[in-house]
Amino acid sequence: MKNNDWKQQLSIVYSTNPDFGKEDTEEEQETALPPSEQRLKILLDKKNRKGKEATIITGFIGSDNDLKELARKLKTKCGTGGSARGGEILIQGDMRQKVKEILEAEGYNARII
Repeated sequence: MKNNDWKQQLSIVYSTNPDFGKEDTEEEQETALPPSEQRLKILLDKKNRKGKEATIITGFIGSDNDLKELARKLKTKCGTGGSARGGEILIQGDMRQKVKEILEAEGYNARII
């Protein structure tokens, strides 16, 4: 996959290198482990949330797109909002038991901490 980011090319005014911009850089993507090999931890967090509860899922190994896809499934099945960033999935409210059931149905090894 070629690096054709036009924003980076705007910062270059002129190059005397005849091979400039023709290099193939392959970015290493984290390959997601199969769900049966994933060890996910589910915990409840109340800190810095003005008393509101949030269910946090940690331990996911894979790409950001896979993380966001899993978060989308969890948010849809729980019927709540949330987010996925930094290798963690945040689901609004105390949904620990429901999230555990959903993850186990998907084939993940999940435990409540």
